[in-house]
Order: sequence, then structure tokens, then C-alpha cells
Amino acid sequence: MRALRAAGPLAAVELPGGVPVWAVTHHAEARQLLTDPRLVKDINVWGAWRRGEIAPDWPLIGLANPSRSMLTVDGADHRRLRTLVAQALTPRRVEGMRDKITKMTEDLLDRLPTDGSVVDLKAEFAYPLPMYVIADLMGLDKSRLPRMKVLFDKFFSTQTPPKEVIATITELRGIMAKTVPEKRAEPGDDLTSALIAASENGDHLTDAEITSTLQLMVAAGHETTISLIVNAVVNLSTHPEQRALVLSGEADWSQVIEETLRHSTPTSHVLIRFATEDVPVGDKVLPAGDALIVSYAAIGRDEEAHGPTAGAFDITRATANRHISFGHGPHVCPGAALSRLEAGVALPALYTRFPDLDLAVPASELRNKPMVTQNDLYELPVRLGG
Repeated sequence: MRALRAAGPLAAVELPGGVPVWAVTHHAEARQLLTDPRLVKDINVWGAWRRGEIAPDWPLIGLANPSRSMLTVDGADHRRLRTLVAQALTPRRVEGMRDKITKMTEDLLDRLPTDGSVVDLKAEFAYPLPMYVIADLMGLDKSRLPRMKVLFDKFFSTQTPPKEVIATITELRGIMAKTVPEKRAEPGDDLTSALIAASENGDHLTDAEITSTLQLMVAAGHETTISLIVNAVVNLSTHPEQRALVLSGEADWSQVIEETLRHSTPTSHVLIRFATEDVPVGDKVLPAGDALIVSYAAIGRDEEAHGPTAGAFDITRATANRHISFGHGPHVCPGAALSRLEAGVALPALYTRFPDLDLAVPASELRNKPMVTQNDLYELPVRLGG
């Protein structure tokens, strides 16, 4: 990420498969570009796409050209789709989920061993909690979650074999598509039912749009929070003086969460926006028809925004909450408050139960997953203590 930032606010990069794009790597320029109407989500603006240079089985095709949802449209269509989701994720509704999230958290903690053995904290805690929460919010059949885990791992990976790319996308969409008629027949107190009701009351959502919104919310709603919890634990384990501050009450858990979002952002890069005309960025130009990714991993450590110690993890940092790790502008993540709530419940509960929690292997041995978009680990081996 240091090399990306050193290349300037607009860096030429190559995605897996030899696909050339540009990356915005500095905080100020990212804020400008994320609100610039000359950058759109319509993949048909992308010259490489129009020229047939992007293979249909490109590993990142599901992220670069997902189905129609609030993530992939702009203007009035974006506002129409986003408004319905935002109405279901009001601060009041999100806060109303606290008791349920607390109960899920305590149930998962009750299942963890207390004999000093090594446990994969990601598999046993950091993964299931966000997945249970988003499944409950969206009204997903929980019996489908194990298969969805396998599919989402393939969906986000850069190493999924080409012959499995389209099959993975198709199966994931099929699972979401089944949910729509099920919830139409038996609606519940969930977001999918609310979207169906809105579409039947004049808001004109098609079943395809509901399906795409469901898939988007599930994908973004669990991956981000998993990584947030995992990265916070790694940061506290590798910075015992910081852990001591929060466990003693000298610092607040919200400071841990915001500094983790800044320093070890769960979403490394967001794909893709396309330039409808030449756009100056610093001393360079993003050419019309080219693609731009947003490098949140680099942006979070921008020294111009966070000072010369931007590369360090410091929960007392004055600028920690000035990050844009949940996005900025019209496409800012509507689930940010929910992700913060989940981490704000999970982390203090985990450390209250297991204050001596520590990594079971050196941090250098933790294995990063092969993803462009997510900052995630295969597993998080820890010893919980007594």
C-alpha cells in the first residue's frame, strides 16, 4: 500500500487476469472522485468491456459487473433503490437489533472452549455472528448458510478456477432468487419482505432488483463485519499497550473500531467506476472510458490525512474517525451503522469473557485470503485463556 500511495493520488494498477485499471489512493482525491458525476457505475462506459477485452469468466466479473442493484446504478434509479434499503436500516431499527445481536454473541461465546486449547476465532465467532445477523435481517433460510459460505468464498477469491466463476455466480443468485417467492408467500419482519411490499405498493421494484439487492446486502453485510472483528483482534493482540488502554477503560471500544476501520480497513478496494470523460486527478488524468477502483487500504493510511504516523495502529489517534472506509458520497454503505453495532457488541463481550485472549501463532504466520476487495484471513487461531 505504501508503493500505491507513493505513486500519487492516481496510480495505474493491474487486476488479476492482466486487467489494467486506475486506483485512487489518497484521501482528499478519493472524496472528490466519489462525488464526481463524471464517474459512473455503468460498465458499458468501460472501453475494455466494449472492446471485448474482459473475459466472461474473469474471476472478478461478479464484482465488476454484478446484477442491477443500488450498487450498479446512478442517479434516480440509485436513489429509488437505496431509499427503500435506507428506510429499513434507520438508526432506530438498527439500535432495535442490539438485544438480538447481544443474545447471538453470548450464545456463540458460550460455545467457545475454556481449557486453553487453540480455537479458530474466525470460524467459531467472527464469521457466524455477522452471517446470523444479516440472515435474520434479510429473512434468509439459515439452512442455506453453509452452502452460501462456500459460494461467497469462491465469489470473492481471485483464485477461483475460470470454469467455476459463472457457476458460482449463477448458484448464488439462484439461492437469493428462491427467497423472493418464499417471502412473498410468507412475509416476515425482514428487509426482503419490506422490499416486496414496497414493490407491490407502487415503488416499482422488479423481482430481479429485489434479488440483486438481497445478494448485495448479504455479501457486503457479512464480509465487512467479519473482517472488522478479525482485524480488531489481530491489532489488539499485536499492540498490547493499546489493548491495555481499552481493557482498563482509558479508551473506548468505539476508538478500537474506528482505528481498525482506518488502519486495517475491511474493504481493501472497491470495484469499479468508469469515467465518462477525461477527469484530472492531481497531476494526472483519468481518461474517458477507463476504469477506477477505490483503494481504501491505501487511503486509510494517507499521511496527508492522518499525519506521519498514519501507518501505525493507535486508538488514541485524533483523526481515527475521519476515515472513509465505508465509502463517501451517494454510494456510501447503508449498513455502516449495523456493522459498527455488531463490532461494538461483539468485541467488548469477547474481551470481557476472555481478557487474556491472544494469538496462538506469530502474526507473521496469519494467512491472508486471495482477495482484491476484502482484507480477510483464512483463519484466526487464538488461545482464549481461562
